[in-house]
Formats: sequence, structure tokens, C-alpha cells
Amino acid sequence: MQVLVINSGSSSIKYQLLDPDSAQVMASGMVSRIGESVDPGEITVEHHSDGRTFEHTGPIADHAAGLRVVFDLFASSGHDLTGAALSAVGHRVVHGGEVFYEPTLITDAVVESIDKLSTLAPLHNPANVTGIRSARALLPDIPQVAVFDTAFFHGLPDAAKTYAIDAGIAAAHGVRRYGFHGTSHEYVSGRVSELIGGDPATHNQIVLHLGNGASASAIRGGRAVDTSMGLTPLEGLVMGTRSGDLDPGILVHLARTAGLDIDGIDELLNRRSGIKGLSGVNDFRALFTLIESGDPAARLAYDVYVHRLRRYLGAYLVELGRVDAITFTAGVGENNARVRADALAGLRRFGIEVDPVANNSKERVARYISPPGAEVSVLVVPTDEELAIARAAVALVG
Repeated sequence: MQVLVINSGSSSIKYQLLDPDSAQVMASGMVSRIGESVDPGEITVEHHSDGRTFEHTGPIADHAAGLRVVFDLFASSGHDLTGAALSAVGHRVVHGGEVFYEPTLITDAVVESIDKLSTLAPLHNPANVTGIRSARALLPDIPQVAVFDTAFFHGLPDAAKTYAIDAGIAAAHGVRRYGFHGTSHEYVSGRVSELIGGDPATHNQIVLHLGNGASASAIRGGRAVDTSMGLTPLEGLVMGTRSGDLDPGILVHLARTAGLDIDGIDELLNRRSGIKGLSGVNDFRALFTLIESGDPAARLAYDVYVHRLRRYLGAYLVELGRVDAITFTAGVGENNARVRADALAGLRRFGIEVDPVANNSKERVARYISPPGAEVSVLVVPTDEELAIARAAVALVG
């Protein structure tokens, strides 16, 4: 059984070919710099079974052209995707709005509906739609399934999903907390329930998805009851280039005093804020290099990042009342022992401890980093959104 999982960005496509039953990744790769006229595009196909890698460099006019080259590279390596036993193609779609909250078989009408939701995710949904249309044109006979980042948070309690603005305006324009990274939060919390044992319906969890984009969730009995991201992926934790939470009055102030228009504010908050806005870099390795050199801006950026993270931890501890597990995932969460230790420092009275030896392990597997017998399990669990999407697609198409 094979599923092709596609994650389409504005100028790139990430993909994996995998077996959802065994979780074996057969091939993966990326199409980058789509539509760029200055630098040539790059396409890679890596076969995991034998380690062979195939590459292509040259102009890539659009997403359809990029996928065609991917399929050609597969065919030249003896693996014809168009004739292979593909069970399904799974697409990551960022925003499902109020319309889509479970895996959905893609039709023309579904594509149009996803496209209309671009007003809620202008940086993501248009690219997702482009990838879907390209894949459907190349694989017209293979069932294709959309899996939505917002789906896991669709059922948030009213008090958690509602913003305190004019109710009529909110209803007319779809303003509510949607949450994002839902596929990751759902997958990771499910793995945690398997690891800690007992009845999953009794488990209270906090999941921290810390990558360039970052989000936190509070999960009770397998259902999300709160999350840090909101109407858009901008709210919540401090991120690589995004501000996270801030006083809405700042936007009014900047419009009046700095002359920023809507596009300027959007650019500021999404691409020139967060760790990068404070320190000039958004990679944590570069950030720590600056900190070690004595750079005060880098030190402040890190302190702000951890302060915001601990604020959400505290809020979710109170909201859940009792926590069985706190889990770190995604690039920073899985690989940065210092962030994990600082985020949970001084919380022993709440039953939360980190074992330094376990925390500093370089193992890339699901593991405990709390000491044996700790009241609250602290774990690192690698996320696998592609596997979750593949399994969701197969479960839908049968």
C-alpha cells in the first residue's frame, strides 16, 4: 500500500511516498524555488530503501511542472508513480474554516471551497489549492484526500474558541479561534497515550509543537480544549519570524505613527518579528552562537521566547487542573535540550521535573526526559504529520 503525501507551499512542494500500515517511508523529496526567474529551481527524490538520490536543477514554471519532473525522476529510477499501486494522495491543507473538520475526499467543489477559505489563510491555502490542482491533473484516477491543520481544534469549547468582539461581526466574517498544527498535536498526543498507558480517556496532556512556527495545546481525554494559535497561525507563542501574542492596540498605534498600511503590518508581524525581529536570526543554532558571544539582543530574544512558553504552560496547567504528560515535538522541541530544560525549570512542586541526562540524549525516538517515578511524565515525541495524513487518507478511501 502506498500513499503520496503532498505539502504544497507558495514556492515549494514537500512530499513523501510511504506505507501507512508499516510507517515505512519509501521516498521523499522537495521541489524548491518554483516560479523564480533569478535562481534555478531544485528538485530532489531520495529513495530510502537503497539511499539513491536523484536531482534536477533548472527553471520550474509552476507546481504542475515541478510535480511532472518528480514523476519523471521516479520513472527513470524504475518506479513509475503514475502506474504504481497508489492507494491515495493525501494533501496537507492549512485552513478548513467552519466547513472542513475531518479528512475530505477532494472534488471540484471541495477545491473551490478550500480556495474561498484563502481569506482566512492567504499565505497558505492558495498554495495548497495549487498543489491539489496540479496533483489531480497528473493523477486523475487516484483518490485524493485533504487533511486540515485546523480539524483537531474544531470542537474547542465555546469559551476557548470565542473572541470578545462584536458577535455579529465575528459571525459574519468567521472570526473564532481555529488553531493550527492540529495534525501534529493529534498524532503526538495519541502516541503519548500509547506510551504512558492506561485509559486515554482519562489523560490530560500539554503538547508543545516548537518549530519555526510554534503552538501549544491543552488536551483532555484525547480532545483539545485549548490551543495557542487563533484565527490565524500568528497568535500565541513567540516563533521564528512571527510575533505571537501582542496588544491589538499596537496595530492601531503603528498605523497612526509609523504610517504602516495593512500589508506593511502583515509583513512586520509574520516575517520580521519573533526571534528574528529581536535578534536578527531565526535559527536557534545561530541564536545560541550569538548568545555565547555575549550579544544582548540574542539573550533577550531567547528570554522572551521562554517567558511566553512558560506563560502558556501555566495557563494550561490551571485549565486542565491535573496533567499527566507534557510533550515536546517539532524541530526545536525535539532537538533543543536547553529550551526544554528552561521551559520547565523550577516546577518540581507541581510534579514536573526534567532529568538532565535523559534530556541531553541525542536519540531521535519517542522517549521520557522526566526522572523515573515523576508525577508528571515529560516526553519528547517526534511528530510525523505525513504518516498521520497518509493514514487518514487510507481510512477515508478504504
